[in-house]
Amino acid sequence: MPSQSQKWFFRSSELAHGDWDVHIDAASPPAEGWKYTGLRIGTLNKPLTLPADANERIIFLLEGTSAVVEYVVAGGAPASQVLAGRASVFHGPTDQLYLPINTSATITGTGRIAVGETPATVAKPVQFTPKDKVQVAIRGAGRESRQVHNLGMPDTLDADRMVVCEVIVPAGNWSGSPSHKHDCYVPGKESTLEEIYYFESAVTRGATTSASSPFGYFRGTSADSRPYDVAEEIHSGDVALVPYGWHGPAAAGPGYDLYFFNVMAGPDPERAWNATDHPDQVWIRQTWQSQQTDPRLPYGA
Repeated sequence: MPSQSQKWFFRSSELAHGDWDVHIDAASPPAEGWKYTGLRIGTLNKPLTLPADANERIIFLLEGTSAVVEYVVAGGAPASQVLAGRASVFHGPTDQLYLPINTSATITGTGRIAVGETPATVAKPVQFTPKDKVQVAIRGAGRESRQVHNLGMPDTLDADRMVVCEVIVPAGNWSGSPSHKHDCYVPGKESTLEEIYYFESAVTRGATTSASSPFGYFRGTSADSRPYDVAEEIHSGDVALVPYGWHGPAAAGPGYDLYFFNVMAGPDPERAWNATDHPDQVWIRQTWQSQQTDPRLPYGA
């Protein structure tokens, strides 16, 4: 069992390793007991490489014009895929590429790249999804309105273990409310999923200000005897780990939009995304029926 002093939140640059601005490796984890998910964030000022190993991966540009992924699937011939980019994480979805286990790759281009990783055992096919085919959903209502890009959910990507998505939270709004958990296997009701949050924040659209240091907040608490307590002001480049327990809400600071990329995976016999709402907060969902969706959404190009 992790100790009371276990670290679950990391500031920008704390997880930098080698050529990567952020590198979380399930085979060499940043926290005791972490083993199902990984993450890489990199700046494309030189080629970035990915090894042929037991990780399946999803690759996309956080920001930048374009990137080229040259890859070799085990036993296959070299291939490549161009990924169209976007101005920033707040400019709608972008192209994505899924690579199966035992696939090496080299990424070149301009901008910043994100790579979600999960250890897997079944080799799925390479899958490219252009930005106009990424499923975009609006969840919640009122101040709980947020935009979700379902990059790699069970119904949008044929992966082995990986469950991934992007979320945009307009300034002053909340995501992950009601607080919820997915740390035990109850078929059809709750999944066992470890989760990574990678955050970015920016001055909200249309604002003209020289103010700096955009921010938001993130909360996580234990749901049983295992210690877990995160209450942090979040900024671009920060990472929160959710090994178990209640997590959310994530709040965008007034005047500042919030973005996060989630990577989830776990040991369950099925790949599913099922969560249990905190019993004290279930009622919040009922309030959405009388509220309109935030008119600022969806954020697009």
